[in-house]
Amino acid sequence: MFGGVLSVPVNNPHMRKSGSRLIATNLENDSKNASMILRTIAKLRAPLFLRSLKVALYIGGLYVCGKIGWESVMKMGIDTRELFFYETFLYYNPLLLITMMVWLWGVNLWVFSRSGVDYAAIFYLGPDHLSHKEIWKCARWMTTVILTSMTAYLYLYSHGDVKLAASQPVVLYFSAAIILILPFDIFYMSSRYYLLWTVWRILFPVQTVTFLDFFLADIMTSMSKVFSDLERSVCRMVHQQVATVAWFEADSVCGSHSLSIPVVLVLPYLFRLFQCIRQYKDSKDISNIYNAGKYLTAVPVIFLSALKYFIDQDTWTYSIQPAWILFGLANTFFSFFWDVLRDWDLSVFTQIFKFSRPNLCSYLLYGRRWVYIWVLGSNLVLRWTWTYKLSAHLRNNYITVFVITALEIYRRFQWAFFRIENVWYKINNAKRNSHHSNHLSLQNDINTERERLLVHSHSIGV
Repeated sequence: MFGGVLSVPVNNPHMRKSGSRLIATNLENDSKNASMILRTIAKLRAPLFLRSLKVALYIGGLYVCGKIGWESVMKMGIDTRELFFYETFLYYNPLLLITMMVWLWGVNLWVFSRSGVDYAAIFYLGPDHLSHKEIWKCARWMTTVILTSMTAYLYLYSHGDVKLAASQPVVLYFSAAIILILPFDIFYMSSRYYLLWTVWRILFPVQTVTFLDFFLADIMTSMSKVFSDLERSVCRMVHQQVATVAWFEADSVCGSHSLSIPVVLVLPYLFRLFQCIRQYKDSKDISNIYNAGKYLTAVPVIFLSALKYFIDQDTWTYSIQPAWILFGLANTFFSFFWDVLRDWDLSVFTQIFKFSRPNLCSYLLYGRRWVYIWVLGSNLVLRWTWTYKLSAHLRNNYITVFVITALEIYRRFQWAFFRIENVWYKINNAKRNSHHSNHLSLQNDINTERERLLVHSHSIGV
């Protein structure tokens, strides 16, 4: 059993000495392969690690700002805490809501890029337009700077340094305005100027109204309360009322009795109204007049609400309030049905959220009845809530108004999905019909030419 001769290959590496050349070569190859694998793994894991570290630092910074700000508020006296907290909201809540809109717009662009919707073609954007990643980058910086300034404001005021605290919102607003108009090729200059040019077209709709013009104007109507708070904040800065409780005084220049509040609230609706008139002038489409009526019904809702500060309570309750409710209901239902029937077009609901590349969202949202029920129900409720927010008795209830405004921004974010999806569907449908029409026309021309040739061939006796 053990008497056979064991045959071992002469070049077997296991039978060589440790200093032989073959073993060194194999070990060298193995080490190279191992190092290549490690480098590949490192390259793959390094971005993930850096992203995780950035997210951790970002969340940690937000936590520190929140902790310092809350402790600063709690350090104040009970009698002035609520008043001063409202004033802090007055300066910073419009900027936070604008930042929220930027975050959500980044989500819109991310979904459009995943779904194959060419939003750049719809908005006539150039090749250097901002992607969703760049939009989110802007939103991250905005969130960081605004919360840091607000934390410094609360901390400095609670520790008695009132003058330095008052400078925080002033510096923030001034810096934001400078960055927006900065004539240097930094901070996405082309995109900033494109935004400013579009706003200019909205303010003075003397040219042909594009899709981007009225799309941005619609967003501005949802942010009318944001613009009103911005006006009050700038007014207080100009009159040196920052870090005071002068807002609570009835005779305050920038107080709740100011006529500028309803004027600023109604301006976005008037801009949209003028756009509809301009569109009717260009197209003679009567639907633009109906759309103008939708925005016209918002004007009395705002101004009737403002009358509560200038008339007695009985007159308001028995004479003005019924008209305010009537106009509010008319505007709510008019806007709701216009969203559903015109802006979204229910006939194309089967196309909404239909991604060109399958992903998680397509399986969760496409063709689901609950999605449509949610969209219709939430749009109706939030439309009415937004109208109710214009009620005068809510003007100083800043927490409620802030929540309602944030919900309206969410409603507009949700509206944008269906609005742009509807436009993209119509563009593609028109292209398909055009291609089909051109194909039929070409085929008819070929058939006609063939018949002509056949007639000619018979005439010459072929």
